[in-house]
Amino acid sequence: MADVTLDEFRSRINSFFDEVLPSALDGVQGRVARAKTWRAALYDAGLAGIDYPVECGGLGLGAQFKAAYTELSAGRVPTEEGAYGIGIGMALPTVRDHGSEALKQRFLKPGLRGEEIWCQLYSEPGAGSDLASLSTRAVLDGDEWVISGQKVWTSGAMDADVAILLARTDPDQPKHRGISMLVIDMRQEGVTVRPLKQMTGHAEFNEVFIDEARVPRDWVVGDVNDGWRMGTALLAHERVQTGVSSTLSDPNSRSKTGRVPIRIQTLMELARQQGRSQDPTVRQELARLYTGEQIIGYLRQRGTHPSIGKLWRSIQGLAAADTAARLQFAGGVAWSDGDVDPDWYAFQILNCRGMRLGGGTDEIQKNTLGEKALGLPREPAVDKDVPFRELRTGTQR
Repeated sequence: MADVTLDEFRSRINSFFDEVLPSALDGVQGRVARAKTWRAALYDAGLAGIDYPVECGGLGLGAQFKAAYTELSAGRVPTEEGAYGIGIGMALPTVRDHGSEALKQRFLKPGLRGEEIWCQLYSEPGAGSDLASLSTRAVLDGDEWVISGQKVWTSGAMDADVAILLARTDPDQPKHRGISMLVIDMRQEGVTVRPLKQMTGHAEFNEVFIDEARVPRDWVVGDVNDGWRMGTALLAHERVQTGVSSTLSDPNSRSKTGRVPIRIQTLMELARQQGRSQDPTVRQELARLYTGEQIIGYLRQRGTHPSIGKLWRSIQGLAAADTAARLQFAGGVAWSDGDVDPDWYAFQILNCRGMRLGGGTDEIQKNTLGEKALGLPREPAVDKDVPFRELRTGTQR
């Protein structure tokens, strides 16, 4: 694969989306079945894992090939790809960069081909923005870790085969230092998933109850008790994924994923349909949103801190949804007869609020940018060097 030229690769991408993919998905029913078919077709066409090592199922190609795929696949990726957002965009890159050779051999190729769906077990009822206060425990028992605890706000857990998990492996260490990252089988006994219904009517998030589930001793990503560093590495991938996903989506899609801001093309068409395209206040709003889309595109080309993409997606998503509400609602409270896709717009308007929380709140992103991008001093933490079991969080044992 290393001898393929960029022009040949670009031709392969176009042929795949124009000819191979429509045939592969023809007649396939069900979101998960279509997702698995899509990933398998992408892999078999030699377009998955572009920058992954060849020995782990990837193509071993450079950044220009990945950029070519991003460019030519924009607006052509099936919405079912969302089932693999955590695996392809977050978990697998973390395993690739920090996992042992055994973990890479076990998980990378099946993940790239779509044979396994991943979820991310981070947040807990008592550990959200202060994630280091997590209390899920991992206790070593011979050649296995025994895991017990509760996770919440887990996207896609109902479909997941495996998960990337943060658990406390040493409560005698300060809270940031006694955490490990592990891979856990979601299909085993001892793992219970319960959907959480949202105000959109969907159940994208889940509670996950873990009762003495078992993980092989060597399924640790990175080193034992180095999970906080691994966790922040994964979150960097997540924020890149959240910001970039808008460029890969079909601007005309009406998928109810809520992951992508309403596109400016969609809002411009809505303004025309509602007879508001010449309204100066509407035009000003659309110009502001268009400018936002263009700026983030240029920032991505330059390379930027991942929190910028995540923060932009949250702010742009809310502004776009509010603009849609003003255009489509009568006073923002009710749909009128003849509305175009009112159910889809209602979903976007309701769902975008939560996207300012998931993956780190806007305030967390700003703190991260201040400390990591601008080099500003971190706020003092009185519990920085205190063993976790001595903290009065009410959750540790």
